[in-house]
Amino acid sequence: MIRYIFRRFWQGLIAVFLLTVIVFILARAAGDPVNLMLPISASEEDRQRLTEELGLDRSLPVQFVDFVGDLVRGDLGDSLQQRKPVTELYFERLPNTFLLIGAGILLAIVVALPLGVLAGANRGKPIDKIAKTIAAIGIAAPSFWVGIVLINIFAVRLGLLPAARMGGLDHYILPAFSLGFFALAAMTRLLRSSMMETLDSEFVKLALIKGVSRNMVLWRHCLKNALLPAVTFLGMYIGILIGGAVVIETVFAWPGVGRLAYEAILYRDYPVIQCVVIFNGLLIVLINFLTDITYSYIDPRIRYG
Repeated sequence: MIRYIFRRFWQGLIAVFLLTVIVFILARAAGDPVNLMLPISASEEDRQRLTEELGLDRSLPVQFVDFVGDLVRGDLGDSLQQRKPVTELYFERLPNTFLLIGAGILLAIVVALPLGVLAGANRGKPIDKIAKTIAAIGIAAPSFWVGIVLINIFAVRLGLLPAARMGGLDHYILPAFSLGFFALAAMTRLLRSSMMETLDSEFVKLALIKGVSRNMVLWRHCLKNALLPAVTFLGMYIGILIGGAVVIETVFAWPGVGRLAYEAILYRDYPVIQCVVIFNGLLIVLINFLTDITYSYIDPRIRYG
């Protein structure tokens, strides 16, 4: 187990290093940041001074070493729009994104877990048909479209829920459902398929022959095996949500990292974009690392020798 964790840890470090290299190269390939940070009317002396302040007059290897050093210290510059350190802006918004993602994933787990298990154990019955319908709609419908439809129905027409901004628990319902609907549908489908496969296994038939109750077999023995693909998907999807919450946070004016990235792109705030890309990448690597460890505890067979 230690060897497995150690190997995954080094793979994560390599991924972080490659991400840093890619961000560094793309930032320079996208154009001179001095042109983005200064107005068109700036003099040549102003451009030269800012170029020296940013260290862009140095060789690329030296710039990369400085870039990594700044990253380790958590200093990625100041926002051009808000004139504040970009790391401060990022970590101010990050809890809001985590709250929204957590609410969406919690909704997906609470609904998908019983629905997928019952659908797999009752194939062809009404509960199975309902689960397949929900899964088909959730996988096919884009999250931004789901959000707009929910706003139109529950906020505009019925006036039951707030349409935007962050506030009380009622503010979480629409954005959390919009964000977690795809995960709910995918997990339901995965759990249903895994449960049907597990129920056909020999150890399940043997347990039933020995007189173990069906509910015990279903929820204690089958569920653990059926969870493997769902856990893998959930770990990957949480990572995707960290970078992909831009759309939902924009639709619902949610003050998270996704909306911060949208505003940075809109105003061409180069340091903020760079900060969001790097730190989101670090979070995704960390989540994948934790998912691998969780997966190995559920199924010890996948651990390295």
